[in-house]
Amino acid sequence: MAAADPVLLSVDATSGVATVTLNRPDALNALDAAMTQGLRETFAEIAGRKDIRAVLLAGAGEHFMAGGDIRVFAQFNTRPRQERPDLARPLIQGVGEAISTLRTMPQPVVARVQGACAGFGLSLANACDMTIAADDAYFTLAYINIGTSPDGSGSFFLPRLVGPKRAAEIALLGGRFDAATAEHWGMVNAVHPRAELEAEAAKVAGRLAAMPAAALARTKALLNHAMDNDLSAQLTAEEDSFSACTATADWEEGIDAFLNRRKPAFNREG
Repeated sequence: MAAADPVLLSVDATSGVATVTLNRPDALNALDAAMTQGLRETFAEIAGRKDIRAVLLAGAGEHFMAGGDIRVFAQFNTRPRQERPDLARPLIQGVGEAISTLRTMPQPVVARVQGACAGFGLSLANACDMTIAADDAYFTLAYINIGTSPDGSGSFFLPRLVGPKRAAEIALLGGRFDAATAEHWGMVNAVHPRAELEAEAAKVAGRLAAMPAAALARTKALLNHAMDNDLSAQLTAEEDSFSACTATADWEEGIDAFLNRRKPAFNREG
């Protein structure tokens, strides 16, 4: 991808970590149609690549993402009210497709958040498997402040992360909160000084990439369904997943390494 593309993908061939960069820094990485398409295409590519074992999602410049591009939304208002839903729907559908792929791709995804994490930016970070934030990061769902409701899974993951009462506070009041609060509420895994964010997030992604890829994918799938399955269904899913893992080279490596008190070297089967 060219440097001017709204979404950049780079892959470290040694570690297997892919970095996806939201690349509209002059617009605080605000989402527009081109970025939506870039996310859809990039996530779809990653999902099909066996050489990628973990994903780091980052924003170029001083901010992660300030939500949807309000200038795009303002263009809707040049059209009659009855026409606007049909203008909005393709953008929202594209965002939904990107999020769906992010959640179903086998690789774990770590959001690296600095500065603004607002609107769809917060929806996107919450949809990632883990979120590592800088101490200067700030968060707001914000949709209510422009007279609309959440999209891009904003209403799905939020109550699962913080509970229904806190989710209602965040979504209905549209307030802003800092990284320490986001960590306390369960939306962020760790907070680091801004100067250390890149290195600390890379450590997490590197650790994930060194884990057994098939077992990571199956664990992610189990967690995806855990809140919707009843106990019986989840136990069956765990049985199927664990049993399948025993037929992998990484299982053999993990057992042998444990018994011989050495560090395992996973992903030998590629």
